[in-house]
Amino acid sequence: MSYTRPEPKIFSCSQSVELAGKIANSFGIDLGKVITSTFSDGEFQPSFEDSIRGARIFIIGSTQPSSKNLMEMLLMIDAAKRASARHITAVLPYFGWARQDRKDKPRVPIAAKLVANMLETAGATRIITMDLHADQIQGFFERPVDHLYASTIFLPYLRGLNLDNLTIASPDMGGSKRAYAYSKALKCDVVICYKQRAKANVITYMELIGDVSGKNVVIVDDMVDTAGTLAKAADLMIERGALSVRAICTHPILSGNAYEKLENSKLEELIVTDSIPLKQRSSKIRVLSCSDLFADVMLCVHYNKSISSKFIM
Repeated sequence: MSYTRPEPKIFSCSQSVELAGKIANSFGIDLGKVITSTFSDGEFQPSFEDSIRGARIFIIGSTQPSSKNLMEMLLMIDAAKRASARHITAVLPYFGWARQDRKDKPRVPIAAKLVANMLETAGATRIITMDLHADQIQGFFERPVDHLYASTIFLPYLRGLNLDNLTIASPDMGGSKRAYAYSKALKCDVVICYKQRAKANVITYMELIGDVSGKNVVIVDDMVDTAGTLAKAADLMIERGALSVRAICTHPILSGNAYEKLENSKLEELIVTDSIPLKQRSSKIRVLSCSDLFADVMLCVHYNKSISSKFIM
């Protein structure tokens, strides 16, 4: 009796169904069916409704807080392992809890390492993610990690704007490497914002290193949370003579009163991906889909082809 190897299958966590549907469509297959049962106390149980025995499966889900999103990913990976899936690839368009990537003071956790351990313990055999908060998080895993860059999405859009006197800005010192990579690709200058925080999400002081007078500025960052940094930086740059200020942020967390801050700021446009679904629409936010990027990489992984072109800034 001869057997054929099962085709790859794609499933989605509940928070990423829309993006997963786009990825599956671009990949060329239907999204697999998952049913989630919920108990009265909030406990939930995901169940694959398709056979996955011996198959390569991709589970798509961003793990932004609340912790339910991460827990759902872990439960689906565990279910796939116990259903005898051959390869289990966790596709995390946004890798949550990544800001805790080191001990920056005594007696605090390294949450990114803990999440990496949990994903591997659950049964993930490969990780695909995009624009990690810190590149070194890849080293927290003992399994292969494909770390994609949203620059492959953003750079064509920026070039299409045909902005004169373009300048790339980093919102803080830690993002200077990312800003330099964009400036190198676009052959333009770089400026850096220096900021001090009283505590998380609270900026007490900001200064600009570099000249933005007469420039069209694009701020580049991996995520936008409360939008406090972007709003303050945009206002400061307009005061210093910038012609316009835009921002590129891969992951639109946009918590608290972020939408209100964006609307009231001098920021002309915020360009994001759909790694996290927007909570509400805004005239200042433009969403570029990352679905084709993930589908292309997933196809390359399935057919054992190189994906190095996706790492080029």
